[in-house]
Amino acid sequence: MAHRKFHRKKGPRRAFLKGLAHNLIMKEKMETTVPRAKEIRPIVERMVSIAKKQQLAALRLLLSKLPKVSAQKLYHDIAPRFKDRKGGYLRIIKSGLVRKRDAVATAIIEFVS
Repeated sequence: MAHRKFHRKKGPRRAFLKGLAHNLIMKEKMETTVPRAKEIRPIVERMVSIAKKQQLAALRLLLSKLPKVSAQKLYHDIAPRFKDRKGGYLRIIKSGLVRKRDAVATAIIEFVS
């Protein structure tokens, strides 16, 4: 599956996606563009699956991929909520609104309650 490049080289793109994941985990709900939401969903869902294991190795893996505060919040607060759920931790709702400056479609991405 080809991933979106967002007009960035590999390093800046990784940092960009890491920042998006951090913001989503800290706020638990975020309004962004549809392509960004679609690109970030599998990344964060994979991290939730790792955090659900509740092992030290899982926490260390999250710490290597995320800032410390968001890794700890994901491990201690968010992942235990989904212990009985097999997948589909995030939902993308297309808002139907377009951003004024560039007319791109926006969406809300949030954790399923």
